[in-house]
Amino acid sequence: MAGKKPQRSGSSVFANFDQQQIQEFKEAFTIIDQDRDGFISEKDLKDMWASLGVIKDDKFLSEMIKESTGPINFTMFLTFMGDKLQNTDSDDVLQEAFKTLDPDLTGLISTQNFTNALTQLGDRFSKEEIKQMYDVAPMKGDSVDWKRFIKLIKYGGDFEEEA
Repeated sequence: MAGKKPQRSGSSVFANFDQQQIQEFKEAFTIIDQDRDGFISEKDLKDMWASLGVIKDDKFLSEMIKESTGPINFTMFLTFMGDKLQNTDSDDVLQEAFKTLDPDLTGLISTQNFTNALTQLGDRFSKEEIKQMYDVAPMKGDSVDWKRFIKLIKYGGDFEEEA
């Protein structure tokens, strides 16, 4: 993985991420902040979703905004993302879960096996949730590269294939 792992110390939200992660979050924030006023509003979210071809109703958008404790500037966005990423399972738990779908330990899970697991086990995913997951999942052919996927889940960045 490029850069160091995030350190969870200090009072500044910026201390929770390395420079590459902060830059990636800044790019995401800029994309979402459609009117470029430095804050994410319901209108920004609506426009961002629309740019992805998804129409969200006002109730959904207001619920998203309510998750924040105040106006969503970049620092608040980083705080929110840090909280979301911190509340994921540990690397070890995720690795053990993915290994159950990759008994030969190739680092890859076929989309067929992954889709079957997501629709038949635990909290079942909808077709739309599965499509959204595959839109961001690191792929090798028709398989998910689950080691890179864990890094995406845990640290929020897209990581280049490791040698």
